[in-house]
Amino acid sequence: MTDRDSAVSTPALEIGVASDRGLRRELNEDAYLVADPLFAVADGMGGHEAGEVAAQECVRALGEAELSLTGAAQGSAALQQALRRADTGIRELSGSRAGTTVTGMAWLRDSGAAYWLVFNVGDSRTYRLAEGVLQQVSVDHSEVQELVDAGHLSALEARHHPRRHVVTRALGVGEDTEADYWLVPMRTGERWLICTDGLSDELPDEEISAVLEPGRSVQEAADELVRAALSAGGRDNVTVIVIDVLDSAQGSDQGSADAPASDSTNQQETDCEQA
Repeated sequence: MTDRDSAVSTPALEIGVASDRGLRRELNEDAYLVADPLFAVADGMGGHEAGEVAAQECVRALGEAELSLTGAAQGSAALQQALRRADTGIRELSGSRAGTTVTGMAWLRDSGAAYWLVFNVGDSRTYRLAEGVLQQVSVDHSEVQELVDAGHLSALEARHHPRRHVVTRALGVGEDTEADYWLVPMRTGERWLICTDGLSDELPDEEISAVLEPGRSVQEAADELVRAALSAGGRDNVTVIVIDVLDSAQGSDQGSADAPASDSTNQQETDCEQA
């Protein structure tokens, strides 16, 4: 059960969701969670029912997270606990034969200001569109991302690399399962996208940005992104959540635009407008 502090004003959000098994997969092994203030997608790995079970266990554990809406440190700690429970649950259910990536975000307030706490394990992605600029906030945990970071591959080369699907972190398998976190100030008018790699592997960021630009509702944008991924090949399951921030304040003091300090050792801070 999520802790909803009655003293915390709720941002006005509009949400669209779409998911499809794609053109080449028998089952949809993706899962998603839309449980304001928490939104996430999980991309199961393992084939047949194994990946589906892993993704569903992940979103189930996240749905039970005891989130505090009034502190970044408390919020990240609650998410870490939920993700660790998901990791344990997946291993127990599958015998470490299945895993899942997961990414998403939860809103909270700290020092009177509204923030998004973005989290990621694996190569599903969270993007932010603001003032016409699309930015990938999450960072992939993948072999090709490590090569890009080391300067051995360009972003374009990474899109076509033969090992682009090899992830270096996932829940339920392997030794590295910890999430990365980013604290991002919430802004009225921004649009967010949370998606599995069935979208980002099929469409370059430029095409994703064009679909997300104003003119489509969140549901229209979500549906069109899935259609575009299918038209581009649909080689994987594809799931997207599109979120518009209609009003980040909802009558409360917006406070400072700077991200507050946090005592969480796994916390990273960023202001996307300054990135």
